[in-house]
Amino acid sequence: MAEAGEDASRRASEASRGSTDVVAMDSLSEGSVEPEQQRLPPPLNLIELFKAIEVVERDSVAIAESFTSLFASLRLALAEVSGSSVEHMQCFSDAAGRLQESALDASTRGNRYINSCLRLNEELKGADNLAAQLKYLRKTVDTLDSAVNRLLRLP
Repeated sequence: MAEAGEDASRRASEASRGSTDVVAMDSLSEGSVEPEQQRLPPPLNLIELFKAIEVVERDSVAIAESFTSLFASLRLALAEVSGSSVEHMQCFSDAAGRLQESALDASTRGNRYINSCLRLNEELKGADNLAAQLKYLRKTVDTLDSAVNRLLRLP
């Protein structure tokens, strides 16, 4: 792309030099040139000018095509990056949803466990009273047993 621009500049400068060389040779051959004629721009060679314009036009088209290709590549890269970002966000959303479900499930199970432990604790408090009653009953049965044994040994 840069080479095409340099090539066009070189061709345009060669075209303009060629026309000035002709004017310079004409002015030298005449011998006496008035100062007003020296100030006038050299006559343009239209064929060379059209060739230079054609080169500039071709280079401009090549540059435009290059920019079009560049922007298409950038658009594609941006679409790919955006697509990847969207996919990552969806994946993150799915993972966060699953984590939330797991946390809620674990919380529910933890609450059930705590409630079971509290019920068991309440039932064990009643068991202490039952254990005291069983101890008292055992003493009573032992006392009754020893009384029966005394009565049966009376001969």
